Amino acid sequence: MKINNPEYILSAVYPKDYPFHHLPEIALAGRSNVGKSSLINKVVNRKKMAFTSSKPGKTQTINFYQIDNYFYFVDLPGYGFARVSKEEKEEWGRMIESYLIERENLEALLLVVDARHKPTQDDIQMFNWILQMNMPAMVVATKVDKIKNSQKKKQERLIKETLGISQFTPFTFFSTETGEGKDKVIQFIGQFMD
Repeated sequence: MKINNPEYILSAVYPKDYPFHHLPEIALAGRSNVGKSSLINKVVNRKKMAFTSSKPGKTQTINFYQIDNYFYFVDLPGYGFARVSKEEKEEWGRMIESYLIERENLEALLLVVDARHKPTQDDIQMFNWILQMNMPAMVVATKVDKIKNSQKKKQERLIKETLGISQFTPFTFFSTETGEGKDKVIQFIGQFMD
């Protein structure tokens, strides 16, 4: 898959505002500041296509990016951010849920977790939802360049055991610095292209 012209299309809050098209959508779910936007930028070889921020909780809408004529990346609002009100968290929850349940273009999910930490309760909840919905998914552990090689096996085991990942769920470490895991993510997405 050679990507030439990826572009940001729009941001939406309600299903009526989603873009109309016939391409498959690959959504990214994960907690705030886990590196979803950076992952998108790395996969499509663009430095600043997806909005990245050093402040967690910046993505407050569902952002749609068309990746040539292959598919859409859909960046969901990060969950589990402490500094927003309970009402705002519930609003994000509803926004994410209505996209995940109602969107017919949705083909697969990338569950993005931090390679350095044990997955959170929110990550576990999201992974359980993926299993219940029988949704094809890959678990992507970002920021792997920030851990020592000797710790990788231990972290992989911790992530897989905490989430309850079976051998049927693909898993990869990912680094926006070194590009580790990029090929595996592209390979996973490739299954859903026509």
